[in-house]
Parts: sequence; C-alpha cells; structure tokens
Amino acid sequence: MSLSDAQITDHPSPNFGDRRDGLGPELVVLHYTVLDCAAALERLCDPVHEVSTHYLIGREGQVFRLVDEGMRAWHAGAGTWAGRGDVNSRSIGIELENSGLTPFSEPQMARLEGLLSDILARWRIGPEGVI
Repeated sequence: MSLSDAQITDHPSPNFGDRRDGLGPELVVLHYTVLDCAAALERLCDPVHEVSTHYLIGREGQVFRLVDEGMRAWHAGAGTWAGRGDVNSRSIGIELENSGLTPFSEPQMARLEGLLSDILARWRIGPEGVI
C-alpha cells in the first residue's frame, strides 16, 4: 500500500543541504527516536542540534516529511555502510517514534510499509538497501 501526499504532513526542518558528489539515494536508513513525536520534531527542526531526517512516523501512524528526498538530511552522522562513505548523501532517513523499550505499533508499521514501498520504487532501491 502506498501513501498519498494527503497522508503526509510537511513539517520542514532547516537542517539539510545538497547531496554531495552527485550522489543519490541508494539506501534507506531506519532509526528510532527515543523521544516522543513532539519532542523529536522539535529536536529535528532545531538548527542548534544540526540533525534531521527525511521522514518521522509517529506511533499513531502520522507521517511527517521534514526534508525533501532530493536533499541531504543529517541523520547518519559520519558513518559508512558496506565500504561506502557519506551515508547522508546516499540515503533517505526515516525516524520511528519509539523509546527503544516497546514494540513498534501496528499503525506505525503499516505507514512504514507504505512509505518504504513508495521510496524503494521511486529510487529503485532493493530491499538489501534498507538498513
């Protein structure tokens, strides 16, 4: 099941830049927030913290778009994956509202499945590109 734009709330973050060296998304990086959804949105949109993500999915299934997929969100630090550096320029980041101590909710997982389906098709990323 894919998501329509009507199911996504734009909540722009100032924390992003251009993708470097002509790189485009070849990975999707999943994270969990530790914070509740409101606190995570505040943190991800605060220029002092210099952190962001492309999408945040709340426990109730609400989907927020913080950074356009064509831009470089700041969610993966200076990490590498499979010998490839600058993961931020090579990926789309998705944050899931979760403390890390409880299971992910069913509405959240349903939205994640729809969003992933859309992203993987749009950028021609295989399932092995979801990390």
